[in-house]
Amino acid sequence: METISSFLAILTGLLVRLAIPISGTVILIYFLRKLDAHWQAQAKLPLPVAQKAECWKVKGCSSAKKKSCVAASSPLPCWQVFRQPNGYLQEECISCQVFVDAPLPALKVEPRRM
Repeated sequence: METISSFLAILTGLLVRLAIPISGTVILIYFLRKLDAHWQAQAKLPLPVAQKAECWKVKGCSSAKKKSCVAASSPLPCWQVFRQPNGYLQEECISCQVFVDAPLPALKVEPRRM
């Protein structure tokens, strides 16, 4: 009877010490692989194309002012066209609705090098 209880004690110790951490690791690996597959599928989706905001409509510019405006003919957003030489935005651009509603730029993902 003592050998059976000793054997069960050793078996319980091995189960607690080895089987539970290994099974937990296997479960974690399974979920991380599913998450990675989900992220890889997301990365293959095409990025939405952002349309240039028509700032002359938001600001209510006349057609004559629109024709003489550099931002209307530029492919860049208006706040990029009117940046100061040091790279700062103009004060009026920071509170402008065109700038506030602009989509955030997407990060460029580079392939990993091994």
